[in-house]
Amino acid sequence: MTTRPAKKSKPTTSAKTGGAAAQIRKAVSRVLEDLPAGEPLETARSAHKQLKKSEVQRIVKSALARHFEHEELSPYQAELIKLQSHIEKTGKKIIVLFDGRDASGKGGTIRRVARYLNEKRYRSVALGKPTKEQETELHMKRYIECFPHAGEMVLFDRSWYNRAMVEPVMGFCTARQYREFIQRVVGYEERLLADGTTNLIKLYFSVSKEEQQRRFERRANDPLRKWKLSEVDLQAQALWDEFTEKKYRLLQKTHTKKTPWYIIRSDDKRLARRETIKLILRHNSYRGRSRSLDFEPDKNVVVSGTRELRIMEKQRRKYGRFLG
Repeated sequence: MTTRPAKKSKPTTSAKTGGAAAQIRKAVSRVLEDLPAGEPLETARSAHKQLKKSEVQRIVKSALARHFEHEELSPYQAELIKLQSHIEKTGKKIIVLFDGRDASGKGGTIRRVARYLNEKRYRSVALGKPTKEQETELHMKRYIECFPHAGEMVLFDRSWYNRAMVEPVMGFCTARQYREFIQRVVGYEERLLADGTTNLIKLYFSVSKEEQQRRFERRANDPLRKWKLSEVDLQAQALWDEFTEKKYRLLQKTHTKKTPWYIIRSDDKRLARRETIKLILRHNSYRGRSRSLDFEPDKNVVVSGTRELRIMEKQRRKYGRFLG
């Protein structure tokens, strides 16, 4: 059976209007008071009778989009299982950094990457605020303690690069600590990679200011997502330019040939998730790679650190500042 290659896609409808669950909640809220209490199936039948034809069409369209998103990712997720099996047999190690702005889709992408992996051979790491004791230690120490063993993959939901982004902007580190980190981190990463057993992939998720605000509003208004709103989230929009300046310095100082950054345009979550999985697969060798799948990057979604620097510098020349 031949799997169709992924196409270079336009932003999906669900990316613009919300997913199937959001469409259902929006439509059902209009008729909720008139629905009889009962079994879920009976309630669904009653709701269906009262919904407008246009509402039903939107729900069906969103549900189909969700279905085909799953179908689109499945063959690539199967490739991730092959990759995981390969590194387990060879003793290789993989570290993937998911960095970027708040609400840029890092966590959701990690869940898609890890969905079918063997839980014993990968870890997703999201470290919280350091303790008082950890603040007195080497910044990298608590991250090093989470590094993969032979045959393991570790996905960092924010990484040691917090020291280059969130911490200096929010005043969680001193100017000296920031400066020393920026100067030393690439050398450390190169030593980490020197023996050839570890593959480090650095991803920066880039969301537009407008989309970030929309996602914050959704978190604030959804009791199931409200816990995601953090102190940093509440200030992210006001500090947009400061975060953008730190992004530029991050790429300028820590994007190298041996330890490159890849920017993931993440306003469209579906495309960001697909392209992230493809990138991880493309940057690792493993046995049994599919010959029918398209592993080429969508250049509208995946941007090299070098190209992103050029884009940002062009923005500064034209507008007098970086845009995002």
